Amino acid sequence: MQASSMMLLAVKGLLVASVPLAMVYVSRDANKYRKLVWLTVFLTFDLILFGAFTRLTDSGLGCPDWPGCYGAANPFLAHADIKAAEALMPTGPVTVVKAWIEMLHRYFAMGIGCLCIAIMATAWIQWRKTRRAAFAPALPSALLLLVMVVGAFGAWTVTLKLQPVIVTIHLLLGMSLLSLLVWMGSRQDQLLKPAPDAVVVFGLRALALASAALLALQIALGGWVSTNYATLACLDFPLCGGKVVPEMDFAHGFTLWRELGMTAGGEYLPFSALTAIHWVHRNFAFVVIGVLGWTAWRARATPALRPVARYIGLVLAAQFASGVATVYLNFPLAIAVLHNAGAALLVLLVTMLNYKLRYMINPQAATLPAAAPGAPASSPILSARPHP
Repeated sequence: MQASSMMLLAVKGLLVASVPLAMVYVSRDANKYRKLVWLTVFLTFDLILFGAFTRLTDSGLGCPDWPGCYGAANPFLAHADIKAAEALMPTGPVTVVKAWIEMLHRYFAMGIGCLCIAIMATAWIQWRKTRRAAFAPALPSALLLLVMVVGAFGAWTVTLKLQPVIVTIHLLLGMSLLSLLVWMGSRQDQLLKPAPDAVVVFGLRALALASAALLALQIALGGWVSTNYATLACLDFPLCGGKVVPEMDFAHGFTLWRELGMTAGGEYLPFSALTAIHWVHRNFAFVVIGVLGWTAWRARATPALRPVARYIGLVLAAQFASGVATVYLNFPLAIAVLHNAGAALLVLLVTMLNYKLRYMINPQAATLPAAAPGAPASSPILSARPHP
């Protein structure tokens, strides 16, 4: 790819990031750093949804190279190549519409990367000036490293032609990015409610950690369903093909390193393998609902945790409904995207729950120490005064 095209792509990423950065800069919020982090959380959540839309519309190879489109910075400049590919395969992976969907996703992702650079730079500057725990630079630095890894897997998603394990890892990394941002945003706030009995909190924290682990596994299974196009392997519910335990090929279905639609030996993936993928994700959902539901019920007894517990319960119910709807309505795009949104919301809420429980166990972990005498409260990048 030419250097000029790379520069144009970088400019597009900066332009995408300039809008939220301007919103933060002109905001009257006293803690602009906190506002930047939470705005990046919101945009990362949106990016995950747009990534799901890109995957579900089969637009992942809308531009079959990376980071540009046929070596160009946008589909306008690559229009002739795209139309030629579309003429050869009108319903294939490369069309004008799919190329634009894919490139818009990339522009959006580059904008998020620029915001993460701004977060890290602000954190380092404020940390050197104030030594406040809220600006400790370890997490912002890890955030930028994670963004780079997410970008690398985004590139491999294209260059390895949607290999299922790569696409699934890309999804998990995107959810991890959202979780890390939520954790960083949460440490800008202070819990003012008194901590409950320590034994109760420790027991609940173990449940919350288990909930996070099970949710991550279920998202991985859901990503494996989506990337293998196994959503419609079972067209009825609660049975699958009219059976409680249908014919399934777990060996081929859960072989990780293989091409899309193929076995590790290069043969076409049997339908029984797709059935196994779908069936495992569907039935493991009951385990996740049970554990997360019980965790939310236990958390309701603590006033400081009641709002997040209530939202976990509501999203769990909506997630179950959207999952069933994808089967009965033969996989409508809007419901499938909403199902991905529900997974991202659960990641956000479970991360908040775990943060609050850790704070209640160790209040000093989230306490913002007083600023050093005479230390300035503003940054050349963003003003970041402590949140009242």
